[in-house]
Amino acid sequence: MNQPPSDSISASLAQNITYLHSQFSQTPDLVVRHFMIKESGDQAALVYLVGLIDKNAINNNVLRPLQFETGSGDSEYGFTINVGQIDPLKSWHQIESAILHGSSILFVGGRTEVYALGTQGWPQRAIEDPQIEASLKGAHQGFVETGSQNIALIRRYIQNRELKIKEMTVGQRGNSLVSILYLEDVANPEMLTELEERIQQLEVDVIINTGELAEMIEDNPYSPFPQFITTERPDAVASQILQGRFAVVVDRSPSVLIAPVSFISFFQNVDDYSTRWSIATFIRLLRIFAFFVAIFLPAFYIAVISYNFEIIPVKLLLTIGEFRGRVPFPPFVEAILMEVTLEMMREAGVRLPAPVGQTVGIVGGIVIGQAIVQAGLISNIMVIVVAFTAIASFILPNYDMVAAVRLIRFVMMIAAAMFGIVGIVIGLMTMIGHLIALESLGTPYGTPFAPVRYADWKDTFIRLPLWKMGKRPLGVRAIQLRRQGENRPKGDEK
Repeated sequence: MNQPPSDSISASLAQNITYLHSQFSQTPDLVVRHFMIKESGDQAALVYLVGLIDKNAINNNVLRPLQFETGSGDSEYGFTINVGQIDPLKSWHQIESAILHGSSILFVGGRTEVYALGTQGWPQRAIEDPQIEASLKGAHQGFVETGSQNIALIRRYIQNRELKIKEMTVGQRGNSLVSILYLEDVANPEMLTELEERIQQLEVDVIINTGELAEMIEDNPYSPFPQFITTERPDAVASQILQGRFAVVVDRSPSVLIAPVSFISFFQNVDDYSTRWSIATFIRLLRIFAFFVAIFLPAFYIAVISYNFEIIPVKLLLTIGEFRGRVPFPPFVEAILMEVTLEMMREAGVRLPAPVGQTVGIVGGIVIGQAIVQAGLISNIMVIVVAFTAIASFILPNYDMVAAVRLIRFVMMIAAAMFGIVGIVIGLMTMIGHLIALESLGTPYGTPFAPVRYADWKDTFIRLPLWKMGKRPLGVRAIQLRRQGENRPKGDEK
């Protein structure tokens, strides 16, 4: 970087500006404003990147007071300025980092330290309704691409001094700011240390989004199942933090990581706690049923038609045989064609603009489906199976789990084509064994079923009334087990 050996700042303003231009060559958005401080008569220069600062703050709170106003002077720095944060810097490395993070740098002639002013104002969008995780009764606020705003949204729900934040920077070029939020009197300190070490050991250029961070710090990168929850809802994050988990906020990313998690966590939704417990229990059971349907229904169709047709009632078997009479492909090829077509239409609908995406869905579902059946390439039964499978996958509330289901479905179809129902059973046993062996931040992924923790069954496949759930999940190993603290009356946790 051609830095001077000492990395120190010269007392000569002209020399500092010359060196700054050499460091930020071919940077047209770098602005250097020369002026004289009226209060002291010193020559000064204000340096900033024009796209990362608030122009009103620069003009009204920095340049105007320094150039045109005479006050008592700041007791520490010797000048009057109207910004909330002033940090003295004494090295070029600190200056470069501050400029790139949106601060404006004030050079004063004759001084060997400069001042980083908190005038950040980069482009950002307004807080809007979450796009992926829609809620019927929950809040209509979603995270944005600014980490400080995301932390503020979480603080709106947890207004407690025990909510702590640990910050660290990741990346050799981008210096991504990563913040870990947790309740100090609740969260397990050993898990916090483990999470910090995993993040600090990363050697990357930059972290663009939370998906990259999750892949780099998860326990088993080869597993199709997600080991962290990625959410764009601040109310969901607050709920998880109150249970004793950790939230990881990555600056410039509109989603937040939650750890540790279990398999059942991906079937829980924020709306489950804002509706009656009996309705929430029914919906959760429906999600579990949909999970198995989305994975095993096409495989079961292949196994039954190809190997185990004797288990089908005779009348239904005759109906299926009538529809399949003109189909030239075996059941496995038929199912693969339909599933691949479904995945293509799904991806096309996501990537295209919303009006065009809806058109693709209509054309694919009605026109192509009807035409392919009339052409005799696919049976009506196969269309029903694929449609039911797609609907079942849409019921699952977590997108990452849906992606895992889509992948595992093809594996189960191959197993069914090779061994029939026996192949499905082997695939199911393998999946269960993998879930039991999997971990999230060092905690069992299968909890509270493997290992068995009966106390946590109150909020799994069923959801008991909230007043019945007085303790935090044992799987997060919280140091404060009671949800409302030690002052809660004894016996309420039963």
